[in-house]
Amino acid sequence: MDVTDSTFDEQVLMRSRDLPVVVDFWAPWCGPCRQLGPLIESVAARYEDDLVLAKVDIDDNPEVAARFRIQSIPAIRAFRDGAIVAQFDGLVPADSIDAFFRAVVPSEADRLVAQGDEESLRDAVRQDPGRVDARVLLARILMTTGRADDAVPVLEPVSHDAEAQGILARLALAADDTPDVQAGIAAPDRGDVEDGLSYLIDAIRGASGEAREALRQAIVGVFLELGDQDELTVKFRRRLAQTLY
Repeated sequence: MDVTDSTFDEQVLMRSRDLPVVVDFWAPWCGPCRQLGPLIESVAARYEDDLVLAKVDIDDNPEVAARFRIQSIPAIRAFRDGAIVAQFDGLVPADSIDAFFRAVVPSEADRLVAQGDEESLRDAVRQDPGRVDARVLLARILMTTGRADDAVPVLEPVSHDAEAQGILARLALAADDTPDVQAGIAAPDRGDVEDGLSYLIDAIRGASGEAREALRQAIVGVFLELGDQDELTVKFRRRLAQTLY
């Protein structure tokens, strides 16, 4: 489909939240664009159920070209969830184009993770044992359904990941009978994340060694779950730094 300055946000950015959108920035006077265009369209046709192909004539639509800093054409940009996730510039061989599209199209594991139920997440882990997001989501389901012990072996293969470390630390701290630790673990379960973080940071002040590190990892894990821009993350990251250093 042809996309314009006025339709780009809806047809590309918003649509990319449902399916990947590959955008071909081109112009009628551009010889390489005329060569690349049919190749792009041919490969995209094989993935028509899994993505959308859009074309932007930069002469007619200079605003969107400037917005995404298109300085030479042809320029190919792939969008997922409203952001560029892959790109290339210039005329490239057909096999490179195919590889580009394969990388952009969601894998079967991607689809299973997006479904988010326990059976789908277990299937995703079987297909891709190193898939961190699938293991973390599965572990959270197990914890909320009273199977916390089963979450440990799910997370151990990806224990290098900070979010997985945080959950594992929280599970390990369940055996710590320090009042602040117990209160910090219990509060999020009843929906009070702010109280939980307050208690865990208070617990750090009296902890040392492995216990101190486990508390830090548990708190960082909560930050990752909330997101960098969450107001609680911003507030308590500063308090954590002050407590540790």
